[in-house]
Amino acid sequence: MLQLQAIRNRKDEIIEALEKRNIDAAPLVQNVLELDEKRRATQTQLDSTLAEGNKLAKEIGMLFKNGKAQEANALKEKTTTLKEDSKRLGDDLNNTADELQSLLYQIPNVPHQSVPAGHTDEDNEEVFSEGEIPKLNDGALPHWELAKKYDIIDFELGVKITGAGFPVYKGKAARLQRALISYFLDKNAEAGYTEIQVPHLVNEASGFGTGQLPDKEGQMYHVGEDNLYLIPTAEVPVTNLFRDEILAEKDFPICYTAYTPCFRREAGSYGAHVRGLNRLHQFDKVEIVRVEHPENSYKALDGMVEHVKTILRELKLPYRILRLCGGDLGFTAALTYDFEVFSTAQDRWLEISSVSNFETYQANRLKLRYKDENGKSQLAHTLNGSSLALPRVLAGILENYQTEDGIQIPEVLVPYCGFDKIG
Repeated sequence: MLQLQAIRNRKDEIIEALEKRNIDAAPLVQNVLELDEKRRATQTQLDSTLAEGNKLAKEIGMLFKNGKAQEANALKEKTTTLKEDSKRLGDDLNNTADELQSLLYQIPNVPHQSVPAGHTDEDNEEVFSEGEIPKLNDGALPHWELAKKYDIIDFELGVKITGAGFPVYKGKAARLQRALISYFLDKNAEAGYTEIQVPHLVNEASGFGTGQLPDKEGQMYHVGEDNLYLIPTAEVPVTNLFRDEILAEKDFPICYTAYTPCFRREAGSYGAHVRGLNRLHQFDKVEIVRVEHPENSYKALDGMVEHVKTILRELKLPYRILRLCGGDLGFTAALTYDFEVFSTAQDRWLEISSVSNFETYQANRLKLRYKDENGKSQLAHTLNGSSLALPRVLAGILENYQTEDGIQIPEVLVPYCGFDKIG
């Protein structure tokens, strides 16, 4: 959430920057400023009314003490009016504050200056690529056909149990999933991230804290009776560990990693681009989350990008990195890099990670602050990234490592899964 002071001081700059997202934020920003002015004026009136009431109360007390009951009772009628005014002003203040908060939730984060202009993912900027695309045999299959051929992932059985987008992993695929989770967590721990386990359901305050609510409410599974949400990513519970916290500068950097299942309703669409593991409603992911001093957050973002690179190099998967354009940038992010693995069997790129800096946007929602060297409270910066999301990594391994007599396992994973080939 943008800070009100920033909107007041940098109104034109913010409106211009949000044009990169292809939105005209001017009317919304103007409404915010008008409501903020109304809120501050109401607060001033309320403070004045309360002060007058307190002053009268003291006068009434002195009058009674001095035996001037008639004068005291006359003033009490005025205090009744002041109490009524105070209640009305208090209600107005709360309603205005709620309306202002609702409007602030509707304004996305301001893109970093390096974010390219653009409307769709076709306008994203490729900034790096690495790895050799393998040459497969003529009978190469996409992963959903390989899953059926080797009986390792059953999509139809998942439909029977739950519905589309909930696959059942069997045998070596289940062990490979577990191997990938352990490998990712170990790599993250080696890089200085502390492993934690977090709840898979969160309350409404947590959803608002990281920006999934109200922006992505329709994409989250909601448990109505308890008003809880199944997490779309470990980012939500991990980042919310620091909601309403005040840190010390010496606490930075804070680095956590967590494995969780993730649940996303996802708008329904059809075709090869969403077949098999390409788009699921439930999937596994290992996440990295950082809380940083503002002066170090972009250096930390670069470090996160380099870290994900090392994992993909060890898996020997061809990949590229995209800097997302304004039109494809997530609501809460200031800058995002997407990692994509090339699927040779599908002849297309598959997104397998997003690494983002949210600057103060989430911290302002979370009330996540730190004390600077002068003892003043400042907003921290939050960052997160997939390290990595499993479904498309698994799809890339199955497709790019397939041979005529089976699917080879990346060498780095063999110690984790205990076999070197499927088939």
